[in-house]
Amino acid sequence: MEPVDVALVLAVDVSASVDFQEFALMIGGLSAAFREPSVLAAATGGPRGAAALSTVFWSDTAEPATPWTRIEDAASAEGFATLLEEAPRLPRPGATALGDGMVAGLALLARCPAPATRSVMDVSGDGRSNRGRPPGPVRDLGVAAGVTINGLAVVNEEPDLLEHYETEVIGGPGAFAMSCADYADFVEAIRRKLIRELRGPGLLVV
Repeated sequence: MEPVDVALVLAVDVSASVDFQEFALMIGGLSAAFREPSVLAAATGGPRGAAALSTVFWSDTAEPATPWTRIEDAASAEGFATLLEEAPRLPRPGATALGDGMVAGLALLARCPAPATRSVMDVSGDGRSNRGRPPGPVRDLGVAAGVTINGLAVVNEEPDLLEHYETEVIGGPGAFAMSCADYADFVEAIRRKLIRELRGPGLLVV
């Protein structure tokens, strides 16, 4: 795969707290985002004109959900959106092993087939870690390896979840956390988050 400006892994919570309607809203929001001209412009606006994207689904285990895709034009963005829509919900719903999901995301980043100027992991979920490795030390390992880890907290079940993400999940250059009220609000939140991640630190999102 040709070099890219950013390699981005989407680490998506599919634990038992995410019911099938919420899962559909979340995946629908992600796939819709990659059909947005503003997201494509962010993905292709750097010196190399492209971004590499992949996805991992996590609960109490984790599985890669989409292959690495180089987004360089509308056709490749549409292809990635379709891959998201067709990805099976694996692993099965289980506990919220946030740290283990982050480990899986970092491992996927390490296997990115494209040389990348920046490496970013986008963690989204609706609950605190309640099984497996604590996320804080995993975050520290990722940051030490040069990865920026951002978070999107869906606060419909845990109103103070954003604080957990800010203290235990995010880290690295330009790292940030956002929240959304529920999965119905996920669509707009993930669009804004992806633009910010793909463009890089210090740029405004509209």
